[in-house]
Amino acid sequence: MILIPAIDLKDGKCVRLRQGVMDDDTVFSDDPLAVAQRWVDAGARRLHIVDLNGAFAGRPQNAEPVRRIAEAFPELPIQVGGGIRDAETVEAYLDAGVQWCILGTKAVREPHFVSEVCLQFPSHIIVGLDAKNGKVAVEGWSKLSRHDVIDMAQHFENDGVDAIVYTDISRDGMMQGLNVESTAKLANAVRIPVIASGGITTIDDVRSLCATDSDNIIGAIAGRALYEGTLDLAEGQRLANELRG
Repeated sequence: MILIPAIDLKDGKCVRLRQGVMDDDTVFSDDPLAVAQRWVDAGARRLHIVDLNGAFAGRPQNAEPVRRIAEAFPELPIQVGGGIRDAETVEAYLDAGVQWCILGTKAVREPHFVSEVCLQFPSHIIVGLDAKNGKVAVEGWSKLSRHDVIDMAQHFENDGVDAIVYTDISRDGMMQGLNVESTAKLANAVRIPVIASGGITTIDDVRSLCATDSDNIIGAIAGRALYEGTLDLAEGQRLANELRG
């Protein structure tokens, strides 16, 4: 299991939000490339980048810093989400060196789009399912849908997505710990890899996640905990290697 540092981009800066609220942000750096270098130096094996402005605008707003990071670290797998609503955007990111594009709102609103891009870009599509009380949220978490998160995950598995990023939005950015139970429940309901997100705070969260009975949980995205120092990336990865390999 790998720990995946998150770089959330807003107006070209590296920020963290609380529960996805755009006005409740903390700016950690105005140099995303330097932040990426920091995590690479700490041993990151993958990066998770989110275009927050793009998630709300419905189209990329921070593609340039993403391109610079991908160009600077060509051997580092990068997954990007936020505002990816058409095949042209997927192609542009892949051409820039991104490994995976994460679909969110578009996937929930128009599920047929997922099957289409999975055929067009096999092994490069991840669906991000952001949920609260078991229901999927859309449009930068500003709206809750009626869709059940497990039902949707199974649907997208059949479409051929490479993985699911699962976020409990009630925990994200709140430093309250990961919702291990709901993450494991989802992972046990599908056969494809699941990446945990939202609320990871300390090394105890890494330990709890590694202790689940699901082999499908291949990674965990960490954001605010890394930036505020309650979790050390290298230490957390060493523990994950020890417990899960």
